[in-house]
Amino acid sequence: MNWWSNLRETLRYRSLLHNLVKRDIKVRYRNSILGVLWSLLNPLLMMLVFSLIFGKLMPREDIRQYAVFFLVGLLPWQFFSNSLISGTVSTTDGSNMIKKIYFPRELLPTSSVISNLVHFMLAFLVLLVFLYASGLFLTIHALWLPPLLLTQIIFTLGLAMILSTLNVFYRDVLMIIDVILLAWFFLTPVIYPLEWMGQAQTILGITFEPAQVMRWINPMASIIDGYRTVLWGTLASDGPVGMDPLYLTRTFVTAIIIFILGYLFFTRFKHLFAEKL
Repeated sequence: MNWWSNLRETLRYRSLLHNLVKRDIKVRYRNSILGVLWSLLNPLLMMLVFSLIFGKLMPREDIRQYAVFFLVGLLPWQFFSNSLISGTVSTTDGSNMIKKIYFPRELLPTSSVISNLVHFMLAFLVLLVFLYASGLFLTIHALWLPPLLLTQIIFTLGLAMILSTLNVFYRDVLMIIDVILLAWFFLTPVIYPLEWMGQAQTILGITFEPAQVMRWINPMASIIDGYRTVLWGTLASDGPVGMDPLYLTRTFVTAIIIFILGYLFFTRFKHLFAEKL
């Protein structure tokens, strides 16, 4: 079965995908009094806490409105990291379904990413209110948000397919990805601006800028910096500014490559899932 047939088959099961997403959301808030409202309350409370800490208790004067700066980077990162963690265990958690019925296995990691996307979108609505309360308003540069989000979804889904496949054969993957995500967090400009990565360096006669290198080797650096640029701005600006199309184009191409590799890797081994689980 070629990739086009796989895609058409997956689309035929879109009602199942919808049900899987609903199940993931319900399981997340099972036995919770407020239920899905926590998707709104959690970022709201987080914003209030960070506003108190960085606005009153430990103000940061080197970065304007640091609470906003931090949260604009943190929420997309949480979407990414939570999607990878839940995506990694999606196939093992769905072992009963895999053993009992036939359906496109790709739906499992896909539903994990989409359910986390729902939480991210709800949190993003709260973030917009927080931005307005902080005196930052959406500008024409916010038109960059849809392609940024699409790039992040494609990149995340590709990685989730790779990890969910590996986790079927090696259950240590989840523990390893926890450590990798911790290191990845600090290598991504979530708590600091990308501009802080230092001045131009020369090694073996080759001159480079660490920030540019990070954009090349870490797609999430470009994605997080993109969100921050169009919603908060840069160190040199007083508000949101436009992002460089070259960075987004390059990151989008990288995301497509990762997705294709992840999809091919997943489809190569998915026929073994029922046997290994």
